Amino acid sequence: MMNYTGKKTHQCTVCEKSFSQGGDLKRHTLTHTGEKPLLCNVCEKRFRAVGNLNTHMLIHTGEKPHRCDVCEKGFRQLGHLKRHILTHCGEKPHRCEVCEKQFVEIGDLKKHMLTHTGEKRRRCNVCNIRFGQRVGVKMHMRIHTDEKPHQCYICKKRFRQVGHLKAHMITHIVDKLYPCNVCEQEFSRMGTLKKHMFTHTKEKSRQCK
Repeated sequence: MMNYTGKKTHQCTVCEKSFSQGGDLKRHTLTHTGEKPLLCNVCEKRFRAVGNLNTHMLIHTGEKPHRCDVCEKGFRQLGHLKRHILTHCGEKPHRCEVCEKQFVEIGDLKKHMLTHTGEKRRRCNVCNIRFGQRVGVKMHMRIHTDEKPHQCYICKKRFRQVGHLKAHMITHIVDKLYPCNVCEQEFSRMGTLKKHMFTHTKEKSRQCK
């Protein structure tokens, strides 16, 4: 029978948390048992609650029902839209207690805090190197998989990181700014010129022997 009084008469026997409806208690007990009775019929991922399953299904359908009134960007979850709206109003409610830097989302603040603590919670399951953020592990794993997702559209050379691709693109689109003062060969990057200069120092050392 539905409890319309608002009193929390249904109590969890594990943690003693109380609920006003039996259905809420039943769903709560799943957090203790680990049971996930609801199955996604696409990828077979399991969920405890119908709402979580419905939200997950949006990944497969591509539907983004929550839309920003300012930029019309769509989101699968209402919470994601609410956080996004803060980027338009300039509000940054989450402040770092160490350096007072502010962030729109609590997740960004948590990631930032790792720069102060030095904590590295993420670990490569191949070589056990540790990283502060998940993205660090993702980038590192490309060394093991040899994945190079970023491709130069001019020469088709591929790179593991977008930063490496951007640096490479300079060789195609800018003048060669750094000339060698020995042989007058020109380079588009100072780092490449410095490496080239070693060829001249080796030649001089051979001449002196």
